[in-house]
Amino acid sequence: MKKLLIALMLAGTFGLTYAQSDYYNDYRRSIADINWQTVAADLLLSATQTNQLNALNNRYRDYDSWNRVYVSNPDRWREDRYYEIERILGREKYTKFKTKYYKGQNPVAVYNRNKNNYKKYNSKQYKEYRKEYKKEYKDHKKKHH
Repeated sequence: MKKLLIALMLAGTFGLTYAQSDYYNDYRRSIADINWQTVAADLLLSATQTNQLNALNNRYRDYDSWNRVYVSNPDRWREDRYYEIERILGREKYTKFKTKYYKGQNPVAVYNRNKNNYKKYNSKQYKEYRKEYKKEYKDHKKKHH
């Protein structure tokens, strides 16, 4: 029984860590998936705006720096990031940015949708884990009854 409880606690811990890193991976993709030099040229950004975008893209260079800010609410990076982009570009250029790079959708919604791409309850690994858990539970019940 102790082994089972420890296994469940570890699974929960790793599950949370994996989910947190998924948010960070979305954050990194939100930067890497776009050619920011092309954005600057397409939207005729000033040197100041381009520098501010580059600074924003370099704000969290690694998982630890990102996690220090978003550890308690990893969802928040989306709103923070796109609010900052809108502030830098201005309303009109931000609308053009969304139209061209996110097909008119709010980028927050685009990356919010991505967080559900990994459905742990449908994964093969989870199903195998559940099967093993049930087997251990039945074995444990037989021994102690």
